[in-house]
Amino acid sequence: MKYAILGGSFNPIHMGHLFLADTALSAFGYDRIILVPAYSSPFKLGAQGASPKDRLDMLIASIPADPRLTIDDGEIRREGVSYTIDTIKDIRERYRPEGKPGLILGDDLARDFHKWRSADEIVSLTDIIIARRLSVEDLPFPYPHKRLKNEIVELSSGNVRDRIGSGEAWSYLVPPGARFIIEDRSLYGLAKKPDTAITRERIADIENTVRTMISPSRFLHSRNVALLTQDLCIRYGDPYGACLGMDPAAGYLAGIAHDMCKSLPEAELFRLTQMDGKSVSKLERKKPTLLHARAAAVLLKERFGIHNKDILEAVRLHTMADTEMSPLAKAVFIADKIEVSREHVSAGLRDNGSFDDLDTLFAAVLNETVAYLRSRKLSLSKGTLRLLEVMKGTRTSGQSAAGSGGGF
Repeated sequence: MKYAILGGSFNPIHMGHLFLADTALSAFGYDRIILVPAYSSPFKLGAQGASPKDRLDMLIASIPADPRLTIDDGEIRREGVSYTIDTIKDIRERYRPEGKPGLILGDDLARDFHKWRSADEIVSLTDIIIARRLSVEDLPFPYPHKRLKNEIVELSSGNVRDRIGSGEAWSYLVPPGARFIIEDRSLYGLAKKPDTAITRERIADIENTVRTMISPSRFLHSRNVALLTQDLCIRYGDPYGACLGMDPAAGYLAGIAHDMCKSLPEAELFRLTQMDGKSVSKLERKKPTLLHARAAAVLLKERFGIHNKDILEAVRLHTMADTEMSPLAKAVFIADKIEVSREHVSAGLRDNGSFDDLDTLFAAVLNETVAYLRSRKLSLSKGTLRLLEVMKGTRTSGQSAAGSGGGF
């Protein structure tokens, strides 16, 4: 197999790194490029930023499903300062490449290549590839080499770090996996958020799975629900939703997952539903598609390890009513009924910022939804009927009004 080596601090990895690797693969026909993160670069001894583990994690998260790229952590395992000649010998010994491996150098580093430890030996062991970083003109390099005619990407890890630290836009300068780690771990001076078990990385993993389970139109609905639920959590809670148990990250996750089982066959819906320990109602047996919410809650818990009771309840109850639902469950119910792709939603509900509190908005959305279902002569669940009785004051149990999901 033909390999090329691309080393660096990757502090953090950014889109320029991946574009450079992709260009080298196309230009020279390598089978795979080995990304080698430094534990401590001899060229950047004063550089500050993420730990070696953070940088390695960001690299790993940035190249999913791309077999053309691999990561070698040899320099991190060795610790201390590693020199290129040592890494080349180690890689040649372990990878057994076909012919000489390529060694990709930016022209900014190539200027001082003659100062590198064992420069002549590096030349004898590798095919040096000079990539453009500073100039489209070929800068002098007095050793045998190849030139990579890549476009110059005006981006560096230092630039990304500076933008993060100063509050400028940076999110799409790095691969999504790296971005989630930077946000979750508050790297490079990013403002730290309250601790939460629901990380962006975990949400992204679940969201990507949901995308493969349902149709594109259903997925866009789910993402709209996720966004609106998150917005409602922020609007009707404190900035992080803590005072009402409405964590925006939890809201987004519940929204993205609420319809994840919508396309499963009926037999699988019944199998998953049996795992929640609750009986199946006559309405659910008559219309098994209503079980997709309960099935999704089971799948979130069993497959993805989500044990947050508010998230599981919000997903489970978005199709069947209950007189005691958490604020998060109400928010998912609201978002499911009025997100932007839904039809038959009144302008007043879409202008939901005019409602003073979540319960008032929820009651308005519930009443409109029930009226629409009754106009189509669709059945309401027992839970929905109990809820309507509570809201009308015909029961005196003291329970608060709560939500009912679509399908009823």
